[in-house]
Amino acid sequence: MRSVHPTLLRVPAWYSDNIRDEIVLPLPPEDYDIAPAEGINGRWIVTSSSGAVVYDGIGPVDVVRSPAPF
Repeated sequence: MRSVHPTLLRVPAWYSDNIRDEIVLPLPPEDYDIAPAEGINGRWIVTSSSGAVVYDGIGPVDVVRSPAPF
């Protein structure tokens, strides 16, 4: 069986300054674009290569390949 390292969207957790929530995404990391927030109340926006918005919220955020298979 082949191991799978999924793509993760890492976002700030509302309950901690040190912990990040991770959301599994279906496409490879390179298929996502991140637009950083602008201004003091700006929101971070993550879109897929098809143009679908997958995240619109507080940041910073990043899209990475999971270091561990699952």
